[in-house]
Amino acid sequence: MTTIRRAELTLPGAPLGPANPLPPLLSPHQVQTVSVDERLREELPLDMRRQLGYGPLHSVLPAQVLDGYDRSRAELTLDTLVLENSRLRATVLPGFGGRVHSLHHKPTGRELLYTNPVFQPAAFALNGAWFSGGIEWNIGATGHSTLSCAPVHAARVEAPDGGEMLRLWEWERLRDTPFQVDLWLPEESDFLYVGVRIRNPHDKSVPVYWWSNTAVPEERRVLVPAEEAWHFGYEHALRRLPVPDSDGADRTYPLNSEHPADFFYDLPDGERRWMAALDEQGHGLAQASTDRLRGRKLFTWGSSAGGRRWQRWLTEPGTGGYAEIQAGLARTQLEHVRLEAEGEVSWCEAYGPLTTDAAVVHGNDWSAARQEAAARLEEALPRAELHKAYEQWRTRADTEPGERLATGSGWGALEVLRAGHKLPGTPFDESMLSAEQAPWIELSHNGSYPEPRRVAPPGPSLVAPHWRNMLETAPAAPLTEYHLGIAQWHAGDLSQAVRSWERGLELAPSVWPLLRCLAVADREAGQIQRAADRYVEAFDDLCAERREAEVWTAACAALGREAIAVLLAAGRPAEARSVWERLRPVTRTRGRFRLSEVQLLMAEGETAAARRIFDEGFEVADLYEGDETLGEIWAALSEDPLPETYDFRMRPQG
Repeated sequence: MTTIRRAELTLPGAPLGPANPLPPLLSPHQVQTVSVDERLREELPLDMRRQLGYGPLHSVLPAQVLDGYDRSRAELTLDTLVLENSRLRATVLPGFGGRVHSLHHKPTGRELLYTNPVFQPAAFALNGAWFSGGIEWNIGATGHSTLSCAPVHAARVEAPDGGEMLRLWEWERLRDTPFQVDLWLPEESDFLYVGVRIRNPHDKSVPVYWWSNTAVPEERRVLVPAEEAWHFGYEHALRRLPVPDSDGADRTYPLNSEHPADFFYDLPDGERRWMAALDEQGHGLAQASTDRLRGRKLFTWGSSAGGRRWQRWLTEPGTGGYAEIQAGLARTQLEHVRLEAEGEVSWCEAYGPLTTDAAVVHGNDWSAARQEAAARLEEALPRAELHKAYEQWRTRADTEPGERLATGSGWGALEVLRAGHKLPGTPFDESMLSAEQAPWIELSHNGSYPEPRRVAPPGPSLVAPHWRNMLETAPAAPLTEYHLGIAQWHAGDLSQAVRSWERGLELAPSVWPLLRCLAVADREAGQIQRAADRYVEAFDDLCAERREAEVWTAACAALGREAIAVLLAAGRPAEARSVWERLRPVTRTRGRFRLSEVQLLMAEGETAAARRIFDEGFEVADLYEGDETLGEIWAALSEDPLPETYDFRMRPQG
């Protein structure tokens, strides 16, 4: 029979470190913008045209940014949940968004996924830390989920066939939408079944986003039932291309693309929704779904120097690269889908091995290649069988979980406690609440946000309209005004946010959190000198207040990093140097701050010293996807070609 058991995975890894305690007031770097030629726009399907501009993300609030990691690896042990039948073994990471780390096919001994041999966070998620490999569940908004490196709830549930099913669930905070992912393995099945449901418990519609993202070895050919695709590269332009050949190369082989790129395939209406990645022997992974999950995508790092550098950066050099095959609710990841008030959306996916005629699937006849893959998939997993599995799963979707196997956050429990949402199958009960939710419970119950009993950086803010309304009617107090200003800023009421922060300053015993918010507002308003003044005052106050604890070191690093950048932009390198010298020694050794030191030395006219830091070598652990800062600074320091170790460029030069 199918079993679920706890286990551990030990591998070289870099710990996540503490969350950044500063609220992320600005749009994340990872938010994608898109340019669409007007002639192409007129050719787009009506729903795609509408969804391209619907529900864009302007902030990752109320999530916190995860940037406390580095690239120093040691032996790391991660909790896993192993779902297993006689033919497949799926290893799930409940502490990291419920990612499927491995899918092992027992009869052939093949690993069906790309499994990363290390745990190396990188700044690819909307809120920072993310890692590559396996199957990840991306919900919320365009990009990798804020839950990429966060725990989710997990429990046993009865599966549609009467065996055991693993339920994962959480509250997605960008859109305030609860969701669940149910995984089960019918006995003797070669396919892992996945039932997904997103619910909107509110009285108004919300934009939703979902892409199941599967990493596979990049030496495979990607098969999909499509003859056209939308190409989206790091030039941020969308254009339509034929499949498989475009610009003189077969783009269904990931390494045939020079630069990193997305290929969103245009699956015709009525076609089965599937995708496969097959090796030179015709073996590999197939992913199929019911029709609601309509989109399919290939992401490739390509063959350019920058793409190869990213591959080595995200894993262990010499262990092989990966590509991603993905499935989503919309045609492209640049779209969000409307979920009506009190509505829900659900579907079923399946992942398993596929064996085909290698000569056909790697042949020059694209129609024959995809028909061969489709035929073998129909034999291995008939379309009707998957739809039947979905219908059977729907009868179990509301089943209350049994034994709890992992615990996520308490934010969903807070929302249910506040509003009394009824969410059968995904309990968010009071046992899940933690100290982070305590002040918000008091606000909800008593109408006031408690002031802290000891000096500490402020806790996380909540920004949804109902919390903003409560803060507006709560008694005025420094911490209340701080959180109220953040909620108002998130809602786009920038002038009122500034007034709230200024009111909070009048009585605040700790002024640096409020001053930092005002400094961000000043910089956004183009008042760079006033922003610099406030950053200096904020950092002085923080240094006078800080204690010997991890959260204080994180706060000092985050505020110092912002202050140095603004002071340099304001042409005040002496004050930037003063901030630098008061950072903790452990902070100054981190790659991001070595880069800040380079910029500081350049502002001081010490270009030779700045160049020596490059020559000595450093690594910016939280370099975000598409960041070209290293190349730009190198070009200002040297006429030599950009060294390979600093080459993360993701688009054609010039």
